[in-house]
Amino acid sequence: MGLDQSYSLGHFRFHCGKELADAQINFQLFGELNSDCSNLILYPSAYGAWSEDMQWLVGPIFDPNLWCVLLVNQFGNGRSSSPSNSAMGLVEQGWLLSHVDNVRAQKQLLRHLFGETRPALIYGWSMGAQQVYHWGALEPDYCSLLCCLCGTARTTAHNRLFLLSLRQALTADPAWDGNAFRGKPEQGLRTFALIYASWAASQTFYRQDIHGQLGYDSVEDYVERSWLPAYQRHDPHDLIAMLDCWLANDLAKATGHGSDLAGALAQIQAKTLVMAGRHDLYFPPEDLAHEASLLSRGSFELLDSVWGHRAGNPRDDPEQQAQIRELLLGLMAEPPI
Repeated sequence: MGLDQSYSLGHFRFHCGKELADAQINFQLFGELNSDCSNLILYPSAYGAWSEDMQWLVGPIFDPNLWCVLLVNQFGNGRSSSPSNSAMGLVEQGWLLSHVDNVRAQKQLLRHLFGETRPALIYGWSMGAQQVYHWGALEPDYCSLLCCLCGTARTTAHNRLFLLSLRQALTADPAWDGNAFRGKPEQGLRTFALIYASWAASQTFYRQDIHGQLGYDSVEDYVERSWLPAYQRHDPHDLIAMLDCWLANDLAKATGHGSDLAGALAQIQAKTLVMAGRHDLYFPPEDLAHEASLLSRGSFELLDSVWGHRAGNPRDDPEQQAQIRELLLGLMAEPPI
Protein backbone atom coordinates (compact mmCIF):
# COMPACT_ATOMS: atom_id res chain seq x y z
CA MET A 1 0.00 0.00 0.00
CA GLY A 2 1.39 3.40 -0.96
CA LEU A 3 1.72 6.11 1.65
CA ASP A 4 0.83 9.75 1.17
CA GLN A 5 4.05 11.70 0.69
CA SER A 6 4.76 15.33 -0.08
CA TYR A 7 7.72 16.84 -1.87
CA SER A 8 8.71 20.48 -1.56
CA LEU A 9 9.06 22.15 -4.95
CA GLY A 10 10.57 25.20 -3.27
CA HIS A 11 9.80 28.62 -4.68
CA PHE A 12 7.38 28.05 -7.56
CA ARG A 13 6.17 30.61 -10.07
CA PHE A 14 2.86 29.63 -11.65
CA HIS A 15 1.90 30.15 -15.26
CA CYS A 16 -0.51 32.91 -14.21
CA GLY A 17 2.39 34.86 -12.69
CA LYS A 18 1.51 34.17 -9.05
CA GLU A 19 4.11 32.56 -6.75
CA LEU A 20 4.32 30.33 -3.70
CA ALA A 21 7.40 30.39 -1.51
CA ASP A 22 7.20 26.64 -0.80
CA ALA A 23 4.90 24.80 -3.18
CA GLN A 24 4.13 21.16 -2.41
CA ILE A 25 3.27 18.18 -4.57
CA ASN A 26 1.61 15.17 -2.95
CA PHE A 27 1.95 11.62 -4.27
CA GLN A 28 1.85 7.88 -3.62
CA LEU A 29 4.23 5.29 -5.03
CA PHE A 30 3.59 1.59 -5.63
CA GLY A 31 6.07 -1.07 -6.77
CA GLU A 32 9.74 -0.63 -7.58
CA LEU A 33 11.81 0.21 -10.60
CA ASN A 34 13.08 -2.85 -12.44
CA SER A 35 16.74 -3.43 -13.33
CA ASP A 36 16.63 -1.41 -16.56
CA CYS A 37 14.29 1.27 -15.18
CA SER A 38 11.73 0.59 -17.90
CA ASN A 39 8.57 0.06 -15.83
CA LEU A 40 7.72 3.52 -14.46
CA ILE A 41 4.15 4.78 -14.93
CA LEU A 42 2.96 8.29 -14.08
CA TYR A 43 -0.74 8.72 -13.28
CA PRO A 44 -1.90 12.35 -12.67
CA SER A 45 -5.17 12.90 -10.80
CA ALA A 46 -8.62 13.69 -12.19
CA TYR A 47 -11.01 16.37 -10.93
CA GLY A 48 -11.54 16.05 -7.19
CA ALA A 49 -9.57 12.81 -6.99
CA TRP A 50 -7.05 12.08 -4.26
CA SER A 51 -4.38 9.44 -4.52
CA GLU A 52 -6.41 6.98 -2.43
CA ASP A 53 -9.20 7.28 -5.02
CA MET A 54 -6.73 6.17 -7.70
CA GLN A 55 -5.30 3.22 -5.75
CA TRP A 56 -7.82 0.76 -7.18
CA LEU A 57 -5.94 0.92 -10.50
CA VAL A 58 -2.85 -0.66 -8.90
CA GLY A 59 -3.56 -4.33 -9.36
CA PRO A 60 -6.54 -4.53 -11.74
CA ILE A 61 -4.83 -2.38 -14.40
CA PHE A 62 -1.14 -2.20 -13.39
CA ASP A 63 0.33 -5.12 -11.45
CA PRO A 64 2.67 -3.60 -8.81
CA ASN A 65 4.89 -6.67 -9.14
CA LEU A 66 5.60 -5.56 -12.71
CA TRP A 67 5.11 -1.82 -12.66
CA CYS A 68 6.33 1.09 -10.57
CA VAL A 69 3.27 3.36 -10.40
CA LEU A 70 3.44 6.99 -9.31
CA LEU A 71 0.06 8.55 -8.42
CA VAL A 72 0.30 12.34 -8.35
CA ASN A 73 -2.19 14.87 -6.99
CA GLN A 74 -2.68 17.90 -9.20
CA PHE A 75 -2.47 21.44 -7.86
CA GLY A 76 -5.72 22.64 -6.31
CA ASN A 77 -7.08 19.27 -5.20
CA GLY A 78 -6.42 19.77 -1.49
CA ARG A 79 -3.40 17.48 -1.24
CA SER A 80 -0.83 19.27 -3.38
CA SER A 81 -0.66 23.06 -2.95
CA SER A 82 -4.22 24.39 -3.05
CA PRO A 83 -6.30 27.31 -1.80
CA SER A 84 -7.20 25.24 1.27
CA ASN A 85 -3.64 24.58 2.42
CA SER A 86 -1.52 27.45 1.12
CA ALA A 87 -1.53 31.13 0.16
CA MET A 88 -3.00 30.18 -3.23
CA GLY A 89 -6.15 32.05 -4.16
CA LEU A 90 -8.79 31.92 -6.88
CA VAL A 91 -9.28 33.71 -10.18
CA GLU A 92 -10.94 36.46 -8.14
CA GLN A 93 -7.50 37.12 -6.60
CA GLY A 94 -5.58 36.71 -9.87
CA TRP A 95 -4.81 32.99 -9.50
CA LEU A 96 -5.45 30.59 -12.38
CA LEU A 97 -3.96 27.11 -12.28
CA SER A 98 -2.74 25.60 -15.54
CA HIS A 99 -1.72 22.12 -16.62
CA VAL A 100 1.56 23.76 -17.56
CA ASP A 101 2.09 24.10 -13.80
CA ASN A 102 1.13 20.47 -13.16
CA VAL A 103 3.53 19.15 -15.80
CA ARG A 104 6.43 21.26 -14.53
CA ALA A 105 5.83 20.19 -10.92
CA GLN A 106 5.48 16.53 -11.86
CA LYS A 107 8.71 16.64 -13.87
CA GLN A 108 10.52 18.11 -10.87
CA LEU A 109 9.10 15.33 -8.67
CA LEU A 110 10.13 12.63 -11.16
CA ARG A 111 13.70 13.91 -11.22
CA HIS A 112 13.78 14.05 -7.43
CA LEU A 113 12.56 10.46 -7.10
CA PHE A 114 14.15 8.79 -10.12
CA GLY A 115 16.87 11.03 -11.51
CA GLU A 116 16.98 10.82 -15.30
CA THR A 117 14.68 7.77 -15.47
CA ARG A 118 11.69 8.60 -17.65
CA PRO A 119 8.22 7.06 -17.51
CA ALA A 120 7.45 4.14 -19.77
CA LEU A 121 3.87 5.45 -19.87
CA ILE A 122 1.97 8.53 -18.78
CA TYR A 123 -1.65 7.55 -18.19
CA GLY A 124 -4.59 9.73 -17.25
CA TRP A 125 -8.37 9.87 -17.07
CA SER A 126 -10.52 13.01 -17.40
CA MET A 127 -8.49 15.97 -16.08
CA GLY A 128 -5.63 13.49 -15.86
CA ALA A 129 -5.93 12.95 -19.62
CA GLN A 130 -5.70 16.72 -20.12
CA GLN A 131 -2.39 16.62 -18.24
CA VAL A 132 -1.18 13.72 -20.39
CA TYR A 133 -1.80 15.75 -23.54
CA HIS A 134 0.16 18.63 -22.03
CA TRP A 135 3.02 16.29 -21.14
CA GLY A 136 3.14 15.05 -24.72
CA ALA A 137 3.25 18.52 -26.28
CA LEU A 138 5.34 20.38 -23.68
CA GLU A 139 7.86 17.56 -23.18
CA PRO A 140 7.80 15.69 -26.52
CA ASP A 141 11.05 13.83 -25.88
CA TYR A 142 10.26 12.81 -22.31
CA CYS A 143 7.98 9.81 -22.82
CA SER A 144 7.36 7.47 -25.72
CA LEU A 145 3.91 6.19 -24.69
CA LEU A 146 0.80 8.12 -23.64
CA CYS A 147 -2.72 7.00 -22.77
CA CYS A 148 -5.58 9.52 -22.59
CA LEU A 149 -8.90 8.21 -21.27
CA CYS A 150 -12.08 10.26 -21.56
CA GLY A 151 -10.47 13.69 -21.74
CA THR A 152 -9.68 16.32 -24.36
CA ALA A 153 -6.67 18.47 -25.16
CA ARG A 154 -8.93 21.53 -25.23
CA THR A 155 -12.14 22.08 -23.30
CA THR A 156 -15.04 22.25 -25.74
CA ALA A 157 -17.85 24.81 -25.75
CA HIS A 158 -20.39 22.23 -24.57
CA ASN A 159 -18.10 21.02 -21.78
CA ARG A 160 -17.68 24.64 -20.69
CA LEU A 161 -21.43 24.88 -20.08
CA PHE A 162 -21.24 21.95 -17.67
CA LEU A 163 -18.33 23.51 -15.80
CA LEU A 164 -19.92 26.96 -15.66
CA SER A 165 -23.10 25.43 -14.23
CA LEU A 166 -21.03 23.81 -11.46
CA ARG A 167 -19.27 27.08 -10.67
CA GLN A 168 -22.59 28.93 -10.65
CA ALA A 169 -24.08 26.32 -8.30
CA LEU A 170 -21.36 26.94 -5.74
CA THR A 171 -21.08 30.71 -6.05
CA ALA A 172 -24.87 31.23 -5.93
CA ASP A 173 -24.81 29.92 -2.36
CA PRO A 174 -25.18 32.61 0.35
CA ALA A 175 -21.80 31.53 1.78
CA TRP A 176 -20.06 33.07 -1.26
CA ASP A 177 -19.29 36.78 -0.85
CA GLY A 178 -18.01 37.42 -4.37
CA ASN A 179 -14.40 36.60 -3.56
CA ALA A 180 -14.42 33.66 -1.14
CA PHE A 181 -16.65 31.36 0.89
CA ARG A 182 -17.46 32.52 4.42
CA GLY A 183 -18.85 29.14 5.38
CA LYS A 184 -19.75 25.77 3.92
CA PRO A 185 -21.97 26.23 0.83
CA GLU A 186 -24.36 23.44 1.81
CA GLN A 187 -27.08 24.19 -0.74
CA GLY A 188 -24.49 24.96 -3.40
CA LEU A 189 -22.83 21.59 -2.86
CA ARG A 190 -26.18 19.78 -3.16
CA THR A 191 -26.86 21.47 -6.48
CA PHE A 192 -23.28 20.74 -7.52
CA ALA A 193 -23.75 17.02 -6.76
CA LEU A 194 -27.05 16.89 -8.67
CA ILE A 195 -25.44 18.41 -11.76
CA TYR A 196 -22.47 16.08 -11.54
CA ALA A 197 -24.61 12.95 -11.15
CA SER A 198 -26.73 13.88 -14.16
CA TRP A 199 -23.68 14.31 -16.41
CA ALA A 200 -21.13 11.76 -15.21
CA ALA A 201 -23.33 8.69 -15.73
CA SER A 202 -25.23 8.16 -18.97
CA GLN A 203 -28.96 8.11 -19.65
CA THR A 204 -28.54 4.40 -20.36
CA PHE A 205 -26.93 3.91 -16.92
CA TYR A 206 -30.06 5.24 -15.23
CA ARG A 207 -32.49 3.62 -17.65
CA GLN A 208 -30.95 0.23 -16.86
CA ASP A 209 -31.17 1.01 -13.12
CA ILE A 210 -27.45 0.47 -12.57
CA HIS A 211 -27.67 2.79 -9.56
CA GLY A 212 -30.31 0.46 -8.12
CA GLN A 213 -28.07 -2.55 -8.72
CA LEU A 214 -25.40 -0.71 -6.73
CA GLY A 215 -27.74 -0.61 -3.75
CA TYR A 216 -29.38 2.81 -3.99
CA ASP A 217 -33.16 3.15 -3.57
CA SER A 218 -33.59 6.01 -6.05
CA VAL A 219 -31.64 8.58 -8.01
CA GLU A 220 -32.10 10.95 -5.07
CA ASP A 221 -30.62 8.36 -2.73
CA TYR A 222 -27.75 7.81 -5.18
CA VAL A 223 -26.91 11.52 -5.17
CA GLU A 224 -27.29 11.83 -1.39
CA ARG A 225 -25.14 8.86 -0.42
CA SER A 226 -22.63 8.66 -3.29
CA TRP A 227 -22.16 11.98 -5.07
CA LEU A 228 -22.74 14.52 -2.32
CA PRO A 229 -20.15 13.11 0.13
CA ALA A 230 -17.57 13.03 -2.68
CA TYR A 231 -17.68 16.82 -2.88
CA GLN A 232 -18.57 17.70 0.70
CA ARG A 233 -15.14 16.34 1.70
CA HIS A 234 -13.44 19.09 -0.33
CA ASP A 235 -12.88 22.70 0.59
CA PRO A 236 -15.13 24.59 -1.87
CA HIS A 237 -12.26 26.90 -2.82
CA ASP A 238 -10.38 23.85 -4.09
CA LEU A 239 -13.40 22.77 -6.13
CA ILE A 240 -13.46 26.22 -7.75
CA ALA A 241 -9.70 26.24 -8.41
CA MET A 242 -9.88 22.88 -10.21
CA LEU A 243 -12.95 23.95 -12.19
CA ASP A 244 -11.15 27.05 -13.41
CA CYS A 245 -8.13 24.98 -14.41
CA TRP A 246 -10.44 22.67 -16.41
CA LEU A 247 -12.18 25.66 -17.99
CA ALA A 248 -8.79 27.07 -19.04
CA ASN A 249 -7.59 23.75 -20.47
CA ASP A 250 -6.32 24.57 -23.99
CA LEU A 251 -3.26 22.82 -25.36
CA ALA A 252 -2.99 25.25 -28.26
CA LYS A 253 -2.66 28.27 -25.96
CA ALA A 254 -0.37 26.40 -23.57
CA THR A 255 2.08 25.64 -26.38
CA GLY A 256 1.97 29.07 -28.03
CA HIS A 257 -0.18 27.97 -30.98
CA GLY A 258 -3.01 30.43 -30.37
CA SER A 259 -6.17 28.73 -31.60
CA ASP A 260 -4.35 26.09 -33.68
CA LEU A 261 -5.06 22.87 -31.81
CA ALA A 262 -3.85 20.76 -34.73
CA GLY A 263 -0.47 22.47 -34.53
CA ALA A 264 -0.25 21.81 -30.79
CA LEU A 265 -1.18 18.14 -31.15
CA ALA A 266 1.37 17.78 -33.95
CA GLN A 267 4.07 18.47 -31.35
CA ILE A 268 3.28 15.17 -29.65
CA GLN A 269 5.72 12.55 -30.87
CA ALA A 270 4.77 9.76 -28.47
CA LYS A 271 2.66 6.81 -29.48
CA THR A 272 -0.70 7.81 -28.01
CA LEU A 273 -3.77 5.74 -27.24
CA VAL A 274 -6.99 7.73 -26.89
CA MET A 275 -9.96 5.97 -25.27
CA ALA A 276 -13.50 7.35 -25.26
CA GLY A 277 -16.61 6.17 -23.44
CA ARG A 278 -19.48 5.47 -25.85
CA HIS A 279 -21.94 7.36 -23.62
CA ASP A 280 -19.60 10.01 -22.17
CA LEU A 281 -21.52 13.29 -21.98
CA TYR A 282 -18.47 15.41 -21.08
CA PHE A 283 -16.14 14.11 -23.75
CA PRO A 284 -18.19 12.50 -26.57
CA PRO A 285 -16.40 9.95 -28.76
CA GLU A 286 -16.59 12.30 -31.75
CA ASP A 287 -14.53 14.93 -29.95
CA LEU A 288 -11.89 12.45 -28.84
CA ALA A 289 -11.71 10.74 -32.22
CA HIS A 290 -11.12 14.11 -33.88
CA GLU A 291 -8.22 14.95 -31.57
CA ALA A 292 -6.76 11.46 -32.02
CA SER A 293 -6.83 11.97 -35.79
CA LEU A 294 -4.58 15.02 -35.38
CA LEU A 295 -1.86 13.01 -33.62
CA SER A 296 1.03 11.74 -35.74
CA ARG A 297 1.11 8.44 -33.82
CA GLY A 298 -2.37 8.35 -32.34
CA SER A 299 -4.94 5.59 -32.18
CA PHE A 300 -8.55 5.71 -31.03
CA GLU A 301 -10.56 3.09 -29.18
CA LEU A 302 -14.16 3.10 -27.98
CA LEU A 303 -15.05 1.79 -24.52
CA ASP A 304 -18.46 0.22 -24.95
CA SER A 305 -19.83 0.98 -21.49
CA VAL A 306 -23.06 2.44 -20.10
CA TRP A 307 -21.12 4.09 -17.26
CA GLY A 308 -20.70 7.29 -19.25
CA HIS A 309 -17.69 9.34 -18.26
CA ARG A 310 -16.73 6.77 -15.64
CA ALA A 311 -16.05 4.19 -18.35
CA GLY A 312 -12.46 5.42 -18.16
CA ASN A 313 -12.32 4.91 -14.39
CA PRO A 314 -14.09 1.54 -13.95
CA ARG A 315 -13.36 0.84 -10.29
CA ASP A 316 -16.59 -1.15 -9.95
CA ASP A 317 -16.66 -2.75 -13.41
CA PRO A 318 -14.28 -5.73 -13.87
CA GLU A 319 -15.42 -6.22 -17.47
CA GLN A 320 -14.41 -2.68 -18.36
CA GLN A 321 -11.13 -3.09 -16.50
CA ALA A 322 -10.35 -6.10 -18.69
CA GLN A 323 -10.97 -4.10 -21.87
CA ILE A 324 -8.64 -1.32 -20.73
CA ARG A 325 -5.94 -3.84 -19.78
CA GLU A 326 -6.16 -5.46 -23.21
CA LEU A 327 -5.90 -2.12 -25.01
CA LEU A 328 -2.91 -1.12 -22.87
CA LEU A 329 -1.14 -4.37 -23.70
CA GLY A 330 -1.52 -3.49 -27.35
CA LEU A 331 -0.07 -0.05 -26.74
CA MET A 332 2.86 -1.28 -24.69
CA ALA A 333 3.54 -4.40 -26.80
CA GLU A 334 4.75 -6.43 -23.84
CA PRO A 335 5.02 -6.03 -20.06
CA PRO A 336 8.37 -5.35 -18.38
CA ILE A 337 10.56 -8.21 -17.19
